[in-house]
Amino acid sequence: MTSTASRSGSLGWTGIVRLGLVQMALGSMTVIAISTLNRIMVIEYSLPAFVPGVLIALHYLVQMMRPRLGHGSDVGGRRTPWIVGGLLLLGLGTVGAAAATTLFATQRAAGLLSATLAYVAIGLGVGAAGTSLLALLAKSVAPPRRAAAATILWIMMIFGFALTAGLISKFLDPYGPVRLIIVAGCAVCLAVSVAIAGIYGIESRTSLAVTARPASAGTADFRQALGAVWSEPLTRRFTAFIFLSMLAFSALELLLEPFGGHVFHLTPGASARLAGSLHSGAVLGMITVALATSGLRIGSPRSWVRLGCLSAALVLVSIALCSAGALSLPLAPAVFALGLATGAFTVSSISVMMDLAAANGDGREGMRMGLFGGAQAVAFAAGGLLSTAAIDLARQWLGTPAVAYAVVFAAEGLLFAAAGWLAVGAPIARAATTDTPAPARDRQPRAGHPILPGWRREIG
Repeated sequence: MTSTASRSGSLGWTGIVRLGLVQMALGSMTVIAISTLNRIMVIEYSLPAFVPGVLIALHYLVQMMRPRLGHGSDVGGRRTPWIVGGLLLLGLGTVGAAAATTLFATQRAAGLLSATLAYVAIGLGVGAAGTSLLALLAKSVAPPRRAAAATILWIMMIFGFALTAGLISKFLDPYGPVRLIIVAGCAVCLAVSVAIAGIYGIESRTSLAVTARPASAGTADFRQALGAVWSEPLTRRFTAFIFLSMLAFSALELLLEPFGGHVFHLTPGASARLAGSLHSGAVLGMITVALATSGLRIGSPRSWVRLGCLSAALVLVSIALCSAGALSLPLAPAVFALGLATGAFTVSSISVMMDLAAANGDGREGMRMGLFGGAQAVAFAAGGLLSTAAIDLARQWLGTPAVAYAVVFAAEGLLFAAAGWLAVGAPIARAATTDTPAPARDRQPRAGHPILPGWRREIG
């Protein structure tokens, strides 16, 4: 099907790609704050790396507001205003962060205050738009297509990263404060325009407006809604899974290139190619899961979550042994295999996340997505800070970088293994969703699932 929406209201492939434009815009704007401005603060303005590190961590911590933001879109019954509002706030924060960065040349106190406010806006914008986008996707995409939909969105986000980084690198030289603000402003305007064009009319065409929402979604206040959702055993368990897996993943990304330089004495170009191997493997892992679950019907999202986490744990332990000299292993293929594993678990976990968010049909997709997104944001903030602190302490106590990285990578492997255990133990069902709540008798826990034996529905 190539139409935007099917007759049943389920989003078609064209509609999924249009939502992918929103995800691409989110990636395009956040990469400016996380990557470009990070580099400029440290190199051009000679700030300690700790300053952009804290600002980036702040933008993640602000996303602890995701449950509240998701609940807001649940109550209103429409996701589009929250997506567009989040995009505009993110764009304003991105341009504000660029302007604040230029202040560090002469007024560091004013620059730090302005940058703090800008990164708070960035975090709120990402939280509002990202949470509501995934809630809309969970409600509007049929279960068999969810893994493919997640793959499309995440590949488009990666494309947004790469495209924006390439364009900025071209137009930002020679560097100047005014040029930075102009380039950031043009990038934001382009990203927001593309995203609004992509989201326009999607929600109304898929019959997901407020008239189709259950009344219960809008009557409960935030605390009542949060308590109701948190009382669901699967929601709590999957939130813990998201936190553990993303904690390990975020720690890995920051340590990979320094690891290549410290232990294997790679040049900056060679270590960048090592990171490229990780990302290439991740993209291939995402595509593999999408084809397997949505096309060939091989395995279930839950089984791919488990396989991805446990495979990542195994590869990380192997790299740790290689670092310590206990195992001889070609580094680039091992890192590519690690990318395959992380890509597989990322897409499959997003697919399961959408299943859980929409399983009840009770209009609380935004709240559940907010919990999952909040756990991910806290994990990314903690992962960046804890991993760098852990490697510094390990190098000080253990003496050699090789052993220090081995210990930290082994710990990350244990985190992935723990996340895989949670995924194994959680009976996450691919439940059919409707626009109205099922009768109470239909929402009782079942002993099994006709297609996926042993899985039970425990939400509701």
